[in-house]
Amino acid sequence: VQLQASGGGLVQAGGSLRLSCVASRRTSSNNAMGWFRQAPGKEREFVATINWRGGDTYYADSVKGRFTISRDNAAVYLQMNSLKPEDTAIYYCAVARSSAATSNAEWYRYWGQGTLVTVSS
Repeated sequence: VQLQASGGGLVQAGGSLRLSCVASRRTSSNNAMGWFRQAPGKEREFVATINWRGGDTYYADSVKGRFTISRDNAAVYLQMNSLKPEDTAIYYCAVARSSAATSNAEWYRYWGQGTLVTVSS
């Protein structure tokens, strides 16, 4: 399964971006999907996850109320509003091993190449 992420870019603080990620195989529609990010010099961290039906979503506390994850079969999206400089990172989408939403990176089997989000102050 290949994941193609897009939508990153440079935005001013307070602005919005929408990330998209499409999986190459439709079987991914039966799996949970998620977004993670890695800022320069920091560990990768969980951002948001959604289960296979799209009914369950979970967010990192740092993005709750500002980011929204959604999906359409084998595609997953991340709407990011009220962006802050600390949101600057490479954002990765991933497909989980199961249908249940999870924040544990160890439970993700396939990873995209990442898309860079830069938020200027």
